[in-house]
Amino acid sequence: MNLHEYQGKELLSTYGVAIQRGKLAHTVEEAVSGKKKLKAETGTQFCVVKAQIHAGGRGKVGGEKKKKNVDD
Repeated sequence: MNLHEYQGKELLSTYGVAIQRGKLAHTVEEAVSGKKKLKAETGTQFCVVKAQIHAGGRGKVGGEKKKKNVDD
């Protein structure tokens, strides 16, 4: 079964497993909007932007970037 992280989190949350909050975005505009919504809901100043693809192995492709503000 091929699942992206966000899909796995959705599945786990339906069974009551506690997960970190996140927003799915396909564009920069959606990412900025999602960050603003998470800040309003949780008060966090930080976010992590993750690129996710099915690559056949953990950590081989994709990326993560921790950002302090929307301009970053």
